[in-house]
Amino acid sequence: MSALPETMTVIAIAGKGGPEVLTAEQRPVPSPGAGQVLIKVEAAGVNRPDVLQRKGLYPAPKGHSELPGLEVAGTIAALGEGASRFKIGDRVMALLNGGGYAEYALAEEPATLAVPKGVSMVEAAAIPETFFTVWHNVFERGGLKSGEWLLVHGGSSGIGVTAIQLAAALGAKVITTAGSAKKCEACVALGAERAVDYTQEDFTEVVKAETQGRGVDVILDMVGGDYVDRNIRSLADDGRLVNIGYQSGSKVTVDMMRVMLKRLTLTGSTLRIRPTEIKGAIARGVETHALPLVESGKVRVIVDSTFPLSKAADAHARMETSQHIGKIVLTVAGA
Repeated sequence: MSALPETMTVIAIAGKGGPEVLTAEQRPVPSPGAGQVLIKVEAAGVNRPDVLQRKGLYPAPKGHSELPGLEVAGTIAALGEGASRFKIGDRVMALLNGGGYAEYALAEEPATLAVPKGVSMVEAAAIPETFFTVWHNVFERGGLKSGEWLLVHGGSSGIGVTAIQLAAALGAKVITTAGSAKKCEACVALGAERAVDYTQEDFTEVVKAETQGRGVDVILDMVGGDYVDRNIRSLADDGRLVNIGYQSGSKVTVDMMRVMLKRLTLTGSTLRIRPTEIKGAIARGVETHALPLVESGKVRVIVDSTFPLSKAADAHARMETSQHIGKIVLTVAGA
């Protein structure tokens, strides 16, 4: 194997602002510490938290790279002390604490997974953030079971297309919301029983009709705001509301009497700040239950578009149009 270069191209955030603050820089290639692996990046996923970080609303955890990028796919370039699950040259994908918009990235070995057979590097880079998030929140926290109803908000997002497919593949029935007829059609094609164009319909009424007034068992929501009360109204007895974001605000007024009478569970989580051992446990769940569905073709990785690393600003601009269906991925030249 050839020696590692001393420097690499990265995309840094030059200051709070629009996509134009994403700028290419030269930085030293990092060395993996204990329990870490160094990945030669071939592709990096673009996620909504990257946009928030660029705007100064979602800073990197203390002690981690301030570069954006929470997931990558590539090959193992170096191993830190105690890292033994992989060998140099293995094809891997990883959930990162940051630093993915670069030619090389550090990953904690427990949050690193082998790329499934038949999956391209671009597709692999679109897996970790969404699959970890959906598996943990819908199935571990939300406890979704075969035969139950799931309501997914933002069905055409990276999170949404993953949640629809995994839930349907594991025997649940899915209702989803999206912002256009085209997006709704895509959601139904991926396995949703019903897709609600929220610009034209009230999802609470659709849920009531589709479930014969019973309500859904689990809701995955990243909107918050006035959706919270409407979500509570849409839940069946013993239902579970799981929030992973609050695009419309986190401070709401809720009638807790309804929560009590219906025996509801309100929960939520963030992923980036969780300790490595927790991410490793989620990774094992994804590895055991979700990746075999990808390898068999029952669940597809939906990639909206790709951009070269040097065009990261264009990728962010695409995300901020909210026109994408599935994931946006950066590709690294020379990988």
